[in-house]
Amino acid sequence: MSEQPNLSAIDPDESQRRSLIEAIVYVAEEPLTLVQIAKGLDLAPELVQADLDALTAQYAKAERGIEIRKVAQGYKMSTKAEHHDGVRKFVKTLRPKLKLSLPALETLAVIAYKQPATVPEIQAVRGVNSTGVISTLLSRKLITTAGRKAVIGRPMQYKTTKEFLIQFGLSDLTELPTLKELEELGRAALGEMEEVEDGEETAEAQDLESSEEALEEVTEAADPGQEPEEPEEQPEDATELEVPDAPNRDHSEDT
Repeated sequence: MSEQPNLSAIDPDESQRRSLIEAIVYVAEEPLTLVQIAKGLDLAPELVQADLDALTAQYAKAERGIEIRKVAQGYKMSTKAEHHDGVRKFVKTLRPKLKLSLPALETLAVIAYKQPATVPEIQAVRGVNSTGVISTLLSRKLITTAGRKAVIGRPMQYKTTKEFLIQFGLSDLTELPTLKELEELGRAALGEMEEVEDGEETAEAQDLESSEEALEEVTEAADPGQEPEEPEEQPEDATELEVPDAPNRDHSEDT
Protein backbone atom coordinates (compact mmCIF):
# COMPACT_ATOMS: atom_id res chain seq x y z
CA MET A 1 0.00 0.00 0.00
CA SER A 2 1.41 3.38 -1.04
CA GLU A 3 1.93 6.02 1.65
CA GLN A 4 -0.08 9.24 1.62
CA PRO A 5 1.96 12.24 0.41
CA ASN A 6 2.94 14.83 3.00
CA LEU A 7 0.88 17.80 1.78
CA SER A 8 2.43 20.14 4.33
CA ALA A 9 5.73 19.74 2.53
CA ILE A 10 4.06 20.76 -0.74
CA ASP A 11 2.76 24.09 0.61
CA PRO A 12 5.03 25.22 3.43
CA ASP A 13 4.42 28.92 2.83
CA GLU A 14 1.67 30.54 4.91
CA SER A 15 -0.09 32.23 1.99
CA GLN A 16 -0.04 29.04 -0.08
CA ARG A 17 -1.26 27.00 2.87
CA ARG A 18 -4.19 29.34 3.50
CA SER A 19 -5.10 29.43 -0.18
CA LEU A 20 -5.13 25.61 -0.17
CA ILE A 21 -7.41 25.52 2.89
CA GLU A 22 -9.64 28.11 1.20
CA ALA A 23 -9.91 25.92 -1.91
CA ILE A 24 -10.68 22.82 0.16
CA VAL A 25 -13.46 24.56 2.10
CA TYR A 26 -14.86 25.89 -1.18
CA VAL A 27 -15.10 22.55 -3.00
CA ALA A 28 -16.38 20.54 0.00
CA GLU A 29 -20.11 19.78 -0.18
CA GLU A 30 -20.41 19.32 3.59
CA PRO A 31 -18.94 21.48 6.37
CA LEU A 32 -15.34 20.42 7.13
CA THR A 33 -14.26 20.11 10.74
CA LEU A 34 -10.92 21.31 12.05
CA VAL A 35 -9.83 17.71 12.63
CA GLN A 36 -10.71 16.71 9.05
CA ILE A 37 -8.68 19.54 7.53
CA ALA A 38 -5.71 19.06 9.83
CA LYS A 39 -5.63 15.29 9.26
CA GLY A 40 -6.13 15.57 5.51
CA LEU A 41 -3.33 18.12 5.10
CA ASP A 42 -1.09 16.60 7.77
CA LEU A 43 -0.95 19.89 9.67
CA ALA A 44 -1.13 20.80 13.33
CA PRO A 45 -4.71 21.62 14.41
CA GLU A 46 -3.50 24.86 16.01
CA LEU A 47 -1.98 25.98 12.72
CA VAL A 48 -5.14 25.14 10.76
CA GLN A 49 -7.29 26.96 13.32
CA ALA A 50 -5.16 30.08 12.94
CA ASP A 51 -5.46 29.90 9.15
CA LEU A 52 -9.24 29.42 9.33
CA ASP A 53 -9.59 32.39 11.68
CA ALA A 54 -7.55 34.54 9.30
CA LEU A 55 -9.60 33.45 6.28
CA THR A 56 -12.85 34.03 8.16
CA ALA A 57 -11.74 37.57 9.02
CA GLN A 58 -10.79 38.28 5.41
CA TYR A 59 -14.16 37.12 4.07
CA ALA A 60 -16.02 39.10 6.73
CA LYS A 61 -15.07 42.37 5.02
CA ALA A 62 -17.92 44.32 3.40
CA GLU A 63 -16.45 44.08 -0.10
CA ARG A 64 -16.73 40.28 -0.06
CA GLY A 65 -19.93 38.62 -1.24
CA ILE A 66 -19.24 35.26 0.34
CA GLU A 67 -18.07 34.20 3.79
CA ILE A 68 -16.66 31.24 5.67
CA ARG A 69 -19.11 30.24 8.38
CA LYS A 70 -18.97 27.68 11.13
CA VAL A 71 -21.82 25.25 10.55
CA ALA A 72 -22.49 22.05 12.52
CA GLN A 73 -19.03 22.13 14.13
CA GLY A 74 -17.46 22.54 10.70
CA TYR A 75 -16.51 25.26 8.21
CA LYS A 76 -18.42 25.98 5.02
CA MET A 77 -18.33 28.73 2.40
CA SER A 78 -21.64 30.42 1.57
CA THR A 79 -23.11 33.68 0.29
CA LYS A 80 -23.68 36.46 2.80
CA ALA A 81 -27.18 36.90 4.17
CA GLU A 82 -27.53 40.45 2.81
CA HIS A 83 -27.15 39.12 -0.74
CA HIS A 84 -29.61 36.22 -0.48
CA ASP A 85 -32.53 38.06 -2.13
CA GLY A 86 -30.39 39.27 -5.02
CA VAL A 87 -28.79 35.86 -5.56
CA ARG A 88 -32.19 34.13 -5.39
CA LYS A 89 -33.64 36.54 -7.95
CA PHE A 90 -30.70 36.02 -10.29
CA VAL A 91 -30.83 32.22 -10.03
CA LYS A 92 -34.50 32.30 -11.06
CA THR A 93 -33.49 34.01 -14.31
CA LEU A 94 -31.13 31.15 -15.17
CA ARG A 95 -33.81 28.44 -15.03
CA PRO A 96 -37.40 29.27 -15.98
CA LYS A 97 -39.98 28.19 -13.43
CA LEU A 98 -41.45 24.80 -14.20
CA LYS A 99 -45.16 25.01 -14.91
CA LEU A 100 -47.09 21.81 -15.50
CA SER A 101 -50.80 21.17 -15.85
CA LEU A 102 -52.59 18.74 -13.54
CA PRO A 103 -52.75 16.01 -16.26
CA ALA A 104 -49.01 16.43 -16.86
CA LEU A 105 -48.25 16.13 -13.13
CA GLU A 106 -50.44 13.03 -12.86
CA THR A 107 -48.72 11.40 -15.82
CA LEU A 108 -45.27 12.33 -14.51
CA ALA A 109 -46.15 10.82 -11.11
CA VAL A 110 -47.26 7.55 -12.72
CA ILE A 111 -44.02 7.32 -14.70
CA ALA A 112 -41.88 8.22 -11.66
CA TYR A 113 -43.37 5.46 -9.50
CA LYS A 114 -43.94 2.82 -12.19
CA GLN A 115 -40.98 3.40 -14.50
CA PRO A 116 -40.32 2.20 -17.02
CA ALA A 117 -43.95 2.63 -18.02
CA THR A 118 -45.76 2.37 -21.35
CA VAL A 119 -48.57 4.60 -22.58
CA PRO A 120 -51.22 1.86 -22.12
CA GLU A 121 -50.02 1.33 -18.54
CA ILE A 122 -50.22 5.07 -17.84
CA GLN A 123 -53.67 5.31 -19.38
CA ALA A 124 -54.85 2.33 -17.32
CA VAL A 125 -53.96 4.25 -14.16
CA ARG A 126 -55.27 7.66 -15.23
CA GLY A 127 -58.25 6.46 -17.25
CA VAL A 128 -57.70 9.00 -20.02
CA ASN A 129 -55.59 9.36 -23.15
CA SER A 130 -52.08 10.51 -22.16
CA THR A 131 -50.37 10.71 -25.56
CA GLY A 132 -50.38 14.50 -25.72
CA VAL A 133 -49.11 14.84 -22.16
CA ILE A 134 -46.27 12.42 -22.91
CA SER A 135 -45.14 14.71 -25.74
CA THR A 136 -45.14 17.69 -23.39
CA LEU A 137 -43.05 15.88 -20.78
CA LEU A 138 -40.60 14.74 -23.48
CA SER A 139 -40.20 18.31 -24.74
CA ARG A 140 -39.54 19.50 -21.17
CA LYS A 141 -36.89 16.74 -20.88
CA LEU A 142 -38.54 15.45 -17.68
CA ILE A 143 -38.90 11.97 -19.18
CA THR A 144 -37.12 10.01 -21.87
CA THR A 145 -37.59 6.76 -23.76
CA ALA A 146 -36.43 3.54 -22.11
CA GLY A 147 -36.67 1.02 -24.94
CA ARG A 148 -39.62 -1.10 -26.00
CA LYS A 149 -41.42 -3.58 -23.78
CA ALA A 150 -41.17 -7.23 -24.85
CA VAL A 151 -44.92 -7.76 -25.31
CA ILE A 152 -47.30 -7.82 -28.27
CA GLY A 153 -47.02 -4.53 -30.13
CA ARG A 154 -43.74 -3.69 -28.38
CA PRO A 155 -44.93 -0.37 -26.92
CA MET A 156 -42.38 2.29 -26.03
CA GLN A 157 -41.43 2.63 -22.36
CA TYR A 158 -40.69 5.90 -20.56
CA LYS A 159 -38.65 6.85 -17.50
CA THR A 160 -37.70 10.04 -15.66
CA THR A 161 -34.50 11.96 -16.38
CA LYS A 162 -31.79 13.83 -14.47
CA GLU A 163 -33.73 17.02 -15.25
CA PHE A 164 -36.66 15.57 -13.28
CA LEU A 165 -34.40 15.12 -10.23
CA ILE A 166 -33.06 18.66 -10.58
CA GLN A 167 -36.49 20.26 -10.93
CA PHE A 168 -37.88 18.45 -7.87
CA GLY A 169 -34.71 18.71 -5.77
CA LEU A 170 -34.05 14.97 -5.50
CA SER A 171 -30.65 13.30 -5.33
CA ASP A 172 -32.11 10.04 -6.65
CA LEU A 173 -35.43 8.22 -7.00
CA THR A 174 -35.14 6.68 -3.54
CA GLU A 175 -36.00 10.12 -2.11
CA LEU A 176 -39.47 9.97 -3.66
CA PRO A 177 -42.09 9.70 -0.90
CA THR A 178 -43.55 6.22 -0.53
CA LEU A 179 -47.21 5.57 -1.20
CA LYS A 180 -47.75 5.24 2.55
CA GLU A 181 -46.16 8.64 3.13
CA LEU A 182 -48.30 10.15 0.38
CA GLU A 183 -51.40 8.66 2.01
CA GLU A 184 -50.41 10.15 5.37
CA LEU A 185 -49.79 13.54 3.77
CA GLY A 186 -53.19 13.35 2.11
CA ARG A 187 -54.88 12.49 5.39
CA ALA A 188 -53.07 15.33 7.16
CA ALA A 189 -54.15 17.79 4.47
CA LEU A 190 -57.73 16.50 4.66
CA GLY A 191 -57.67 16.85 8.46
CA GLU A 192 -56.50 20.46 8.17
CA MET A 193 -59.32 21.20 5.74
CA GLU A 194 -61.87 19.66 8.11
CA GLU A 195 -60.48 21.69 11.01
CA VAL A 196 -60.82 24.86 8.97
CA GLU A 197 -64.39 23.98 7.99
CA ASP A 198 -65.28 23.11 11.60
CA GLY A 199 -63.76 26.37 12.74
CA GLU A 200 -65.81 28.31 10.19
CA GLU A 201 -69.02 26.53 11.24
CA THR A 202 -68.27 27.22 14.92
CA ALA A 203 -67.61 30.87 14.16
CA GLU A 204 -70.89 31.13 12.24
CA ALA A 205 -72.79 29.50 15.11
CA GLN A 206 -71.19 31.89 17.60
CA ASP A 207 -72.08 34.87 15.42
CA LEU A 208 -75.69 33.66 15.16
CA GLU A 209 -75.89 33.12 18.92
CA SER A 210 -74.44 36.58 19.55
CA SER A 211 -76.97 38.11 17.16
CA GLU A 212 -79.86 36.38 18.94
CA GLU A 213 -78.60 37.52 22.34
CA ALA A 214 -78.25 41.07 21.09
CA LEU A 215 -81.79 40.99 19.73
CA GLU A 216 -83.13 39.77 23.09
CA GLU A 217 -81.27 42.53 24.93
CA VAL A 218 -82.71 45.19 22.64
CA THR A 219 -86.24 43.80 23.10
CA GLU A 220 -85.95 43.69 26.89
CA ALA A 221 -84.58 47.22 26.99
CA ALA A 222 -87.49 48.53 24.94
CA ASP A 223 -90.19 46.94 27.22
CA PRO A 224 -88.64 45.45 30.39
CA GLY A 225 -90.67 42.86 32.32
CA GLN A 226 -92.95 41.99 29.41
CA GLU A 227 -92.75 39.29 26.87
CA PRO A 228 -92.37 40.61 23.35
CA GLU A 229 -95.68 40.57 21.54
CA GLU A 230 -96.05 39.29 18.05
CA PRO A 231 -97.29 41.91 15.60
CA GLU A 232 -100.93 41.63 14.73
CA GLU A 233 -101.63 40.22 11.34
CA GLN A 234 -103.11 42.81 9.05
CA PRO A 235 -106.16 41.72 7.02
CA GLU A 236 -105.66 41.28 3.36
CA ASP A 237 -108.42 43.80 2.62
CA ALA A 238 -108.72 46.28 5.52
CA THR A 239 -111.46 48.32 3.81
CA GLU A 240 -113.89 45.42 3.72
CA LEU A 241 -113.33 44.61 7.41
CA GLU A 242 -113.89 48.22 8.51
CA VAL A 243 -117.37 48.32 6.96
CA PRO A 244 -119.99 47.15 9.53
CA ASP A 245 -121.94 44.06 8.66
CA ALA A 246 -125.28 44.99 6.98
CA PRO A 247 -128.43 42.88 7.43
CA ASN A 248 -129.01 40.31 4.76
CA ARG A 249 -131.77 41.65 2.52
CA ASP A 250 -133.73 40.04 -0.22
CA HIS A 251 -133.99 42.60 -3.04
CA SER A 252 -137.12 40.97 -4.29
CA GLU A 253 -139.03 41.91 -1.04
CA ASP A 254 -138.21 45.65 -1.45
CA THR A 255 -139.74 45.55 -4.81
